[in-house]
Amino acid sequence: MSYLVLARKWRPRRFAELVGQEHVVRALTNALDTGRVHHAFLFTGTRGVGKTTIARIFAKSLNCERGSGAEPCGECGACVDIDAGRFVDLLEIDAASNTGVDNVRDLIDSAQYMPARGRTKVYLIDEVHMLSKSAFNALLKTLEEPPGHVKFLLATTDPQKLPVTVLSRCLQFNLRRLEPAQIRGQMRRILDAEGIAAEDGAIALLARAADGSLRDGLSLLDQAIAYTGGRLDEPAVNAMLGTVDRGQVGGLLAALADGDGAALLARVEELAAYSPDYGHLLDDLATALHQVQLQQLVPGTVASDGEGVDAAALAGRLAPELVQLWYQMAVTGRRDLGLAPSPRTGFEMSLLRMLAFRPAGVAGSSGGGRAAANVTGPAGGGATPAATATAGPTPARSPVTATPPAVGHSTAAAHGVERPAVPAMPAPPPAAPSPAVTVPGRRIADVEAWLDLVANAGLKGPVRELASHCAFCAHNGDVLELSLPDDFDHLRSERIVRQLADALAAELGAPPRIRFASARAAGETLHARTERERDARRNDAEQAFLTDPVVAALVRDGGSVVPESIRPLDDH
Repeated sequence: MSYLVLARKWRPRRFAELVGQEHVVRALTNALDTGRVHHAFLFTGTRGVGKTTIARIFAKSLNCERGSGAEPCGECGACVDIDAGRFVDLLEIDAASNTGVDNVRDLIDSAQYMPARGRTKVYLIDEVHMLSKSAFNALLKTLEEPPGHVKFLLATTDPQKLPVTVLSRCLQFNLRRLEPAQIRGQMRRILDAEGIAAEDGAIALLARAADGSLRDGLSLLDQAIAYTGGRLDEPAVNAMLGTVDRGQVGGLLAALADGDGAALLARVEELAAYSPDYGHLLDDLATALHQVQLQQLVPGTVASDGEGVDAAALAGRLAPELVQLWYQMAVTGRRDLGLAPSPRTGFEMSLLRMLAFRPAGVAGSSGGGRAAANVTGPAGGGATPAATATAGPTPARSPVTATPPAVGHSTAAAHGVERPAVPAMPAPPPAAPSPAVTVPGRRIADVEAWLDLVANAGLKGPVRELASHCAFCAHNGDVLELSLPDDFDHLRSERIVRQLADALAAELGAPPRIRFASARAAGETLHARTERERDARRNDAEQAFLTDPVVAALVRDGGSVVPESIRPLDDH
């Protein structure tokens, strides 16, 4: 017997069933009820928030056999066939696999014909940003002035890649990422309807892991049902996700507040038995510190994801400045986790950094501080603020002054982003200067050198995909700093990054330590250069073809040329 996954079984079939997109539903409902329906709509947003679902409901509203309006009956032949994906006048096109001008030309030709069954022929083009430049050019005229019986519904996760000429012809609606509370509520309704028992804590874990995508959340829910045998409890879901009980995070913060390093490392040892995702742990620490700071600065505020941590108790023990500093360390540690010798080492060092430093003059906790650092500077100063660090607990020791780098300084300074300074370690006694450590082999000097290196490195698969979408920032010593758009963040796994470093070792003399900048660099990527060069070759081929004497003679005799059909011989 076939099983229909929850994301498909519980896909909304009416506007009223949609979760978290009220601003879009209101606009579309008013348009349908008043009959003022634009000919082209663009739905944007991250994965799994309802872009194609809204488009299908909209198509039902336009073609319901019991009358047009914002409430399709859901029972007539047209509604049933649209829900089943077999309505002949709803043409769904995946632009990711139909990118060429020929595919668009077929679409344009068919648009001229009247609907075969319904009142309106609806074209739903998913991931429309994947269309080629020539395909967009071929689509523009029809998109601007389609026949009266045609509506275009476009969906994309990356509207920045759409030509402005397309954006100007559409009504654009940006779908929001869903809040964990919204995903939790939908999961609870589905589980109750399915008759599946689940603990609230287990549902909360799945909702957080969904990261704003209801579809991802329901896929995780399917996985959890299979993993737990139909009874969702918090420990089992924690094990499935590689997360830990939030109470363990509270224990880490309590040990930090006590200044007890032995207890802190004992907690880490306990956590290691669960083989956790240390990146998720640092996320949970940052979330808990956010709850503590809310309790301190906005008393009475209780957020939905503060389970397992006694934020009120910690708020009374920690100084607000210390909470801010620890939060910054957790976020920075999360960002740099892939550069650590191992995830556990990176996690432990983040905790030890929290244990080692606290703002000067701040007691911070009942356990007393091991070090203090003044991380403030003169207002409006352009230079990095100096930090005064005092190593303790011996009060007779003299203060030592040092100037630390700002967090992410190499990237943030280049992009005009101000970041708080990392408190300095106490300076050691003067010693003979050590010789500079250099990496034998080639140093990447600029963007072009990086692009040529990647193009000729023989990379394949996900490693090449990662490298071709990375922009070059800097190469200093053995550290290679790159920038990667958020859309390709899934390629930043420890394994793929390590493979890229190993592949570059032959040219650079040793595997570089790859660090990803938090801000996007202005440099060109290999992917962008390849697209630019392909467009240039096509333009050159078009000019050469149109100026050919034979072609010119044919045109004079009444022939015509379709420019989008001209391609260079090496264009694949």
